[in-house]
Amino acid sequence: MNAKWAPDSWRTRPVSQVPDYPDAAKLNSVEERLKSYPPLVFAGEARRLQEALGNVAEGKGFLLQGGDCAESFAEFSANNIRDTFRVLLQMAVVLTFGAALPVVKVGRIAGQFAKPRSAPTETIGGVELPSYRGDIVNGMEFNAEARTPDPERLVQSYNQAAATLNLLRAFAQGGFADLHKVHRWNLEFVADSPLGHRYQELAERLSETLEFMAACGLTSQTVPQIRETEFYTSHEALLLHYEQALTRVDSLTGKWYGCSAHMLWIGDRTRNLDGAHVEYMKGIQNPIGLKCGPTLEPDDLLRLIDALNPQNTPGRLTLIARMGHERVEAKLPALLRAVKRHGAKVVWSCDPMHGNTIKSASGYKTRPFDRILSEVKSFFAVHRAEGTHAGGVHFEMTGQDVTECIGGAKAVTEDSLADRYHTHCDPRLNASQSLELAFLIAEQLKAERNGQGARIAEAS
Repeated sequence: MNAKWAPDSWRTRPVSQVPDYPDAAKLNSVEERLKSYPPLVFAGEARRLQEALGNVAEGKGFLLQGGDCAESFAEFSANNIRDTFRVLLQMAVVLTFGAALPVVKVGRIAGQFAKPRSAPTETIGGVELPSYRGDIVNGMEFNAEARTPDPERLVQSYNQAAATLNLLRAFAQGGFADLHKVHRWNLEFVADSPLGHRYQELAERLSETLEFMAACGLTSQTVPQIRETEFYTSHEALLLHYEQALTRVDSLTGKWYGCSAHMLWIGDRTRNLDGAHVEYMKGIQNPIGLKCGPTLEPDDLLRLIDALNPQNTPGRLTLIARMGHERVEAKLPALLRAVKRHGAKVVWSCDPMHGNTIKSASGYKTRPFDRILSEVKSFFAVHRAEGTHAGGVHFEMTGQDVTECIGGAKAVTEDSLADRYHTHCDPRLNASQSLELAFLIAEQLKAERNGQGARIAEAS
């Protein structure tokens, strides 16, 4: 870490995607209040996550990262938190069985409030107002009052994140995550799915494994790992005022940690090597992510890797590829080769969501399930060809029965998008689509583990 680094060092660098707060004094007052609040996560938890991701970087684990596109104040409820957590648990169990590797579970939750925008303003009916940047900044309603950035929203976001974390910790450690319960939920999916017969074999093998473990005395009562799980939080470190206010010195190591989440990432729009977001992330000791879009050149990626992980610590840096299904095979190999030659110890993860957004004939933003699946397939195929480890997946999803992404076995059509289109920003996979994708990826992982090559079953 640069000896001159401080939590406010980012303020000396060019910054993008930060709102223009009209009341600077109010913003400063809110930041000072947040600095006095307890941390949301602890340094020791972040270190445990980095150790787990280090195993993923060495090919000894798999990363499942998923959750909301942008958390909202309006949809904040225990049921929504529970349902998203439940689907992530279901996906993790299926992926663990397919990969025969530990699955590191990281939610896009308890902090994913801010969203980057392609333009600072938008115009409707001749009226120009600031763009909606997530509930942590302003409101969705198209009027001057709602769209004016309000620093008090940082405090509301902190409070919602704290309550969410409290519930997630209770779920993870209080018996909700028991493997037997999770598997019974999977069986419900298999029975209700149009592709149930294709997943029945995997579900039956999971049942046999749990029964064998029980016969050996490995039950929820005797082995805590069966009834409990490790679950971590993450979000894009976009709003640096919030991140700085929640940066703390670890009392054990004397090092700085971003205590708003266990893992933070830099978006594709803010990965400027000399910019404020990279500067902030250099100094915190959390595991961090870097979104890698199709415009990222190999040399620029290597410079970012050296800046963000100069000690080449396994688990420190996760590279999240978000190319779009048509560009993976053209763009990803050069990045993989450069990183491999460089000897960088990174986790490679696939975000098949952000490069596959389209607008439907009815005007809704959506993501076709077959394009999402195609990008995942290509991601695995390219890694196999390059001899590198496809280490994880990164999804925007929800536990709710929304109709935002078209396709899947329980096909969401363009005509049905309006039925339950609830997202505050980008379209998300619903619970059924998320679990279906997990089963399909598990087939790929199992095939590769058995040396049979790449095989994901077709979605139709």
